Amino acid sequence: MLLMSTLITLSANNWISMWIGLEINMMSFIPLILDKINKSSSEAAMIYFLTQSISSVLMIMMILIMMCKYLMPNFMINSIIMISLFIKLGAAPFHMWMPKIMSNMEWMKCSILMTWQKIAPLFMISNLNNKMMLYIIIVLSVSVGSMGGLNQTSLRKMMAYSSINHLGWLLAINKSMNLWMIYLVIYSIMIMSVCYLFNKYKFNFINQIMSINMNNMDKFSLFLLMLSMGGLPPFIGFMPKWLTIQSMINEKEIFIMLIMIMFSLITLMYYLRVMTNMYLSFNSSIKWSLNYYNYLTVTVIMINLSLPLMIIMDIM
Repeated sequence: MLLMSTLITLSANNWISMWIGLEINMMSFIPLILDKINKSSSEAAMIYFLTQSISSVLMIMMILIMMCKYLMPNFMINSIIMISLFIKLGAAPFHMWMPKIMSNMEWMKCSILMTWQKIAPLFMISNLNNKMMLYIIIVLSVSVGSMGGLNQTSLRKMMAYSSINHLGWLLAINKSMNLWMIYLVIYSIMIMSVCYLFNKYKFNFINQIMSINMNNMDKFSLFLLMLSMGGLPPFIGFMPKWLTIQSMINEKEIFIMLIMIMFSLITLMYYLRVMTNMYLSFNSSIKWSLNYYNYLTVTVIMINLSLPLMIIMDIM
């Protein structure tokens, strides 16, 4: 139902059908959160339901007003529909619910919230035209996402703020369907890999990374993934940011692009903070050993290092 609801929204040709897709999506994600019933999951499900319900009510009101012409200017209707979609996405300044519910959820459910749940609202935003509001939300999301993660000790909250930062980059190329889909696919692969490793070793807080003994291949893989998520070349995570920068230069959006790049460096700093804790606590063991050879880990490493190969193939 979760997969089908997003496809309903993507294939719809009117606002009511898109809204129905979003509602089915919400009602199918809540049972996933409540898979293991405890206090944390109940609180997360309730917060998710309330925030999504508020945004859905706003949206359906504006759609009904849109159908009754001349009640409200189109510009205002578009703006309020965009606000409702930003609430659904957890974009700043409507972001406070996202770190809160992610701190109460399991890693694999967090990865769905950060990836798949973004597709339908982003598609709907690409059908609306309000550049000024979009620019404000991009700058706020990028800045809040980078500054909010600085003082976090919880890895889940840190990843939530990281997701808000990446959302700003996704919104910057929202008008080009091909570009934001490429960005989302690469970002999803990175998030799924990071969440898999955090879930495997039951990481919840930064200091746990120092105390739990990971195998060397997984350490190396997590190190590359964190650098890749920060958008550092020559890793694959640099490619979507490169495409975004190129697109924004073509659109003459230089000032916003510079703000985004500067705040992106701050996110790279808190990714590196996770990694330095891990590497400074390295004990006197063999640093490179194939005793822990794992196909999934090797695949993640190869994907992360595939950008130079892609550039060479493109030049040829």
